[in-house]
Amino acid sequence: MLERIRIFSGNANPELSQKICNHLGVSLGKAHVSTFSDGETRVEIDENVRGMDVFIIQSTCPPVNLTCMELLIMIDAMKRASADRITAVIPYYGYARQDRKVAPRAPISAKLLADLITTAGASRVLSMDLHAGQIQGFFNIPVDNLFATPILLDYFKERYTENTVVVSPDTGGVERARAFAKRLGASLAIIDKRRDGPNEAQVMNIIGNVEGKRVIILDDMIDTAGTVVQGCNALKEAGALEVAVCCTHPVLSGPAIERIESSSLKEVVVTDTIPLHERAKACNRVQVLSVARLLSEAVRRIYYNDSISSLFI
Repeated sequence: MLERIRIFSGNANPELSQKICNHLGVSLGKAHVSTFSDGETRVEIDENVRGMDVFIIQSTCPPVNLTCMELLIMIDAMKRASADRITAVIPYYGYARQDRKVAPRAPISAKLLADLITTAGASRVLSMDLHAGQIQGFFNIPVDNLFATPILLDYFKERYTENTVVVSPDTGGVERARAFAKRLGASLAIIDKRRDGPNEAQVMNIIGNVEGKRVIILDDMIDTAGTVVQGCNALKEAGALEVAVCCTHPVLSGPAIERIESSSLKEVVVTDTIPLHERAKACNRVQVLSVARLLSEAVRRIYYNDSISSLFI
């Protein structure tokens, strides 16, 4: 039934790509993605894609510049090979934190990357939990932004059935946390913080009651873990019984794992939009849930031109 579909993967997350193919019952496309001796990205597509519906799965995760170039060059290769439609499946959309001008002479890198993907030849984009919703408007092609909420909810519904508070780590995530709390049957609290610079945050105040509660901090990504660890400390001081954190994108760069291991966090629940590095895999507090089934269903519906609105939960 999927005779015209071709799914290819860069080097960012081949495990997730293979899981998606397994759910769809198709083979992963044959492509050789490597580098020349000087570091330039080299792409060779080893099968016919003329007139095919092509999906390229590539998170723009560390090493970010390399994975971005792999994605762009693979899109260009498919376009020049006469693919009928090219969908860039980007589970984690990098360069998303600079989504507006917050200071003079600042770039908007999220828009720049959108322009590059479009110019390379992508017909549409499928992503998950974009850091800022307005990034969808940076593209002049269709963008489907899925949410990992159903997957995270299934995990916590089995383990956090009562006396639970969902906490937003900042005011920007309140809408996401409120929806999560409503479906979990939990109350809501907010961490009021001041960010002094990139990857730096100072917790200022806890808005809401967390005393004697089991707390879940909900965020879209964890980078250096500074925000969640400081938030955990503040919540503990406010009387929280235990603190867990969940997010879609486990960037976990720099001192993230050391901070998590030295903190009082009960667990860190993440998805596999970004593959864990070795130190993160060895951390027994990090639990990984797969988004492969959700992404595969979206890919199937895009291929058949079916509605995917029911997946936007």
